[in-house]
Parts: sequence; C-alpha cells; structure tokens
Amino acid sequence: MNYIAIIPCRKNSKGIKDKNIKIFEKKPLLYWTIKSAKQTPQISKIFVTSDSDRIIKLSKNYGTETIKRPKKFSTDTSTSESAILHALKKIKTKEKNVVFLQVTSPLRKKNDISNAIKIFEKKKLDSLFSSCLADSTYIWKYLRGNLKNIEQHQFVRKSRQSYKSKYQENGSIYIFKKNKFLKKKNRFFGKIGTYVMNKKYSFEIDTKDDFNFLKIVSKHLKKL
Repeated sequence: MNYIAIIPCRKNSKGIKDKNIKIFEKKPLLYWTIKSAKQTPQISKIFVTSDSDRIIKLSKNYGTETIKRPKKFSTDTSTSESAILHALKKIKTKEKNVVFLQVTSPLRKKNDISNAIKIFEKKKLDSLFSSCLADSTYIWKYLRGNLKNIEQHQFVRKSRQSYKSKYQENGSIYIFKKNKFLKKKNRFFGKIGTYVMNKKYSFEIDTKDDFNFLKIVSKHLKKL
C-alpha cells in the first residue's frame, strides 16, 4: 500500500451546474470515483480536494480525507496540477506514489485502478495514464488554409489495420511518483506508460449531453 489517491472536485463547473455532485445512477457523481479508489487494495488513503464545504462534508461522509482548496486554484483556468501540488503540500504521508482520479469518469471497472498500478510497477514507470485505442485515420485539420488528413496527407486510403495502434487519453486514471511530480509540476514525466481500457468504459462527462449519454451507457453496461 504505497499509493495515495487524490480526487480534485471543485464547486463550480462551466458545462454543468454542480456537476461533481449531480446525481448519477442514484448517487452523486463523486461517489463513483471514491468507490473505485476504495476498491483498490494498493491505495492506503484517499484525499478529496475541493473549494466547496458541501463537497468536503459529503466526501467525509464517504470516508475520505479532505483538503480545502483555495479559490485561486479553483477557477475555470486552474489546472489539475495546481490542485494536486497544493494537496501534496498539505498531505503528510510516507506513500511514494499518487493515483490522480477525475470525477468525470464514473464508468471504471472494479479492478481498473489496481490493474493500472500493476502495469506501473511491472514496467517500472515514472508516470502512467489510462487510455483507449484511438482511430484517428479520418481526422482532418487546416494546414495553411487547406484541409489535410492528419494521417495520410494524400487522397490515398489505407485499411485501418495497416495503421499502428494509437492511444487516446481517457482522463480516468493517472499514476505518478510523488517526489518527481513535485519537481516537474506535471503529471507526465520520465518513463511514461499507459493502461488501455475498453472504449465503452472510457467516456468522460463534460457537458449535459455527455451526462445524459452516460446514463444510457451505464444502464446498458449493467446488462452485459
């Protein structure tokens, strides 16, 4: 148990009012990420960092430790890194690794965090992110005023199978060494690896449409 979990959970949300405590599957959205952390045997302590007294009280009721986050680290332009740095300066523990979890990814499976930690240790990584396989073959962007396919740049189609695997961050799980994070002030550094999740468990909630869509997905996954 050489890991702590940090869950940033601020009060305001630009896309959805009170998003982090909005009811999802009969529980506040925050609940599902706390539950995932509690199901992970390698995690010794769970910290929720928030600028909201309501969220802090709710988190304590769910059995986590809490950190009151200053407003300057809780704006629309504040980074997750700033919240984690503030939290780590307040936390007095001997654990050497951090599991950073986002509330907006409620569909993690029971063993996802634990399996990600196993990869982190097996490959002797410095930092890790969860991902899903990405198919960017047909994504285009403007280059010098003209649309170009970012993969091919020519009007020649190749089969999807001919492209190498690409990994898309899904925002669900990040793991990194605590001391190196304090120096780099970034979640990515050193030897970086990824834990690949099935795409159907990789959806994030950022908008009202996402929230409503994930309600449908969650009900479907329960039937599998």
